[in-house]
Amino acid sequence: MPHAALQRLRAQATRQAMTRALALLDRLPLSIALILGLGLGLSPFVPEPHLWEKLKMLAAGTLSRPIDILDLFYHAIPMTLLLAKLARMAWVARVR
Repeated sequence: MPHAALQRLRAQATRQAMTRALALLDRLPLSIALILGLGLGLSPFVPEPHLWEKLKMLAAGTLSRPIDILDLFYHAIPMTLLLAKLARMAWVARVR
């Protein structure tokens, strides 16, 4: 298969995947994104939010244990989902 045809197929597959991901994000209720983002993203709340603690460890260079790295991702994913939902809502409102 020629290189140009392969590039077109990859670009088409990427567009389809992005369209599906954005459709899924559009169907996600904001209330669920808020509960996940604020609940899982910031828990436990005492003595400080866990995500904040892990980000401080990352900035200090002490985030080295695999469990801490996984914990950072576990707490960052719901917050990233919430931010993506809010950004998508703002973009859709601006386009309309």
